[in-house]
Amino acid sequence: MVGMAVIREQDIEKGRQAWAQWVEAARAQAATVGIGRGNAADFGVNGADRDTAAGGMGPAHGTDAAHTTNATQDSTDVGETAALSISPELPRPVWAMAVRYTLFLLERRAPGPGVEVRVAPWGAIKILDGPASDPHNLTPPDVIELEPDVWLRLAAGITTWAQEKNAGHITAVGERDDLSDLLPL
Repeated sequence: MVGMAVIREQDIEKGRQAWAQWVEAARAQAATVGIGRGNAADFGVNGADRDTAAGGMGPAHGTDAAHTTNATQDSTDVGETAALSISPELPRPVWAMAVRYTLFLLERRAPGPGVEVRVAPWGAIKILDGPASDPHNLTPPDVIELEPDVWLRLAAGITTWAQEKNAGHITAVGERDDLSDLLPL
């Protein structure tokens, strides 16, 4: 049995545009709260990793390693808290199409019946190989539920699975309750 599509074929381009609009608005919001330079490459990188990636020696090589490490940790915590609050103010139809389009991308990346990913109220998909749904209740053994803002932050790479999980923003049941290998999209 083939499931219902998360996005209609004729709406894929509209979804792509909504996703681009959401990412651009998230970048702008990130820039205003001081996360990186406001581009997607900075979203998932904490302060210490960014220093090293940019060619610096990282915080442990400074003149006062303990002070620098504490300052870096404090700025990383502030950046992580700010990243967890990214939620651009856009019309509901933009959010809906961005969610549906990104779920469509995830479904194409990892097809299968084993894990259900729900982003209420706009979509649910089944991904990854594994046991299919119980024919009596149609719910697979692994279910992940996310709010739209959490899902889109993950899809864009603004936050990581671990950050959102530690913040209590992800509800997941089953053995395969981590999509970090599939994200960002």
